[in-house]
Amino acid sequence: MSTPSYDFADVAEAARSIVEAGRFLYQQGWSPATSSNYSRRIGDRHVAITVSGRHKGQLTESDVMVVDLQGKPVQSRAKPSAETLLHTVLYELYPEAGAVLHTHSVKATVLSRLTPPGQVYEVQGYEIQKAFPGIDSHEGTLRIPVFDNTQDIPALAEQTQRWFTDNPQQPGYLIRGHGLYTWGKTMADCLRHVEAFEFLFACELETMRVQS
Repeated sequence: MSTPSYDFADVAEAARSIVEAGRFLYQQGWSPATSSNYSRRIGDRHVAITVSGRHKGQLTESDVMVVDLQGKPVQSRAKPSAETLLHTVLYELYPEAGAVLHTHSVKATVLSRLTPPGQVYEVQGYEIQKAFPGIDSHEGTLRIPVFDNTQDIPALAEQTQRWFTDNPQQPGYLIRGHGLYTWGKTMADCLRHVEAFEFLFACELETMRVQS
């Protein structure tokens, strides 16, 4: 296990924010049952993340553990989320990222399944696109990559790393039949991104419905 190099008060505060986020996301129907995983950066080289298999609407601070940026537990025998590497790769790619949220909403899951393999889902013309950093007009295009689901998390982490190295301004992605990943400088920013994505997914699916 790695040696800690962070303030334990920061861990407690990060855990509280993760618990609060979990309750909010569960209440919205975006993180049912034990699905989803959430994390927050603590210091330069460590992350507080939800442990595996916990109900996200019933989280307590003891359901949050610390890992290093290689995904290894720090002073804990708890099992981190199976998708920990999908979080840590984002913290390495984006030094400014302070939180990562992975949700399993119905709309994100359905839209990901409707996107043809190999295609990036693009949205344009929505005022709410300005909820994301670097977008200051509805005229911009938000590109959302859709990665195929797999149980080979190291391979998927590598794939996401390659894509976002080439496309650093995009604020999130979908895993087919699985859900949304997004990140932000703070937990509040990250929650705002989830809400904005969910609004866009709802609008896109409703547009498909009325046009069919």
